[in-house]
Amino acid sequence: MKSTTTTTGRSVPAWPKDVLRISFGLIWLIDAVLKWLPGFRSGYIDSIKSAGQGQPGWLHWWFNFWTNLQTPEPMFFAYLVAAVETLIAVAVLLGFARKLTYISAVVFSLMIWSTAEGFGGPYGSGSADIGTAVIYAGVFVGLLALMLYTGTARYSVDYYLEQKFSW
Repeated sequence: MKSTTTTTGRSVPAWPKDVLRISFGLIWLIDAVLKWLPGFRSGYIDSIKSAGQGQPGWLHWWFNFWTNLQTPEPMFFAYLVAAVETLIAVAVLLGFARKLTYISAVVFSLMIWSTAEGFGGPYGSGSADIGTAVIYAGVFVGLLALMLYTGTARYSVDYYLEQKFSW
């Protein structure tokens, strides 16, 4: 069992970060598979439109922009979301281009949170959910920090690529 030495000098096993990455990759893959189902595509534009309902007036321009952008070609954007989520899931599961994947996934998750999830709002009396995409973004930031702190994961494509190519 391989272990790594941290900045505190303690030796810790390397496998927990791989388990975390792969587990989250599986969760992301399930989410991606659901995006390929007909129900997602058929209700896609309605979910974009409904995200702006009940939002404060100063945010209406934001939701109108995304609704107007996607209304002419909703199937294109629904397939685009499904494809991006699938690529992220596969890259996370394989441990491929982890830094680029994690940063891109943070940006993508925040985009979903700020559009389809309506920033988790509208907020008012009784609201208790900020949305899942912002939590996904937080997990990706945590995976990025863990990767930078502990180094290359042995059970990843990046590990083997880094051995083959010095850059």
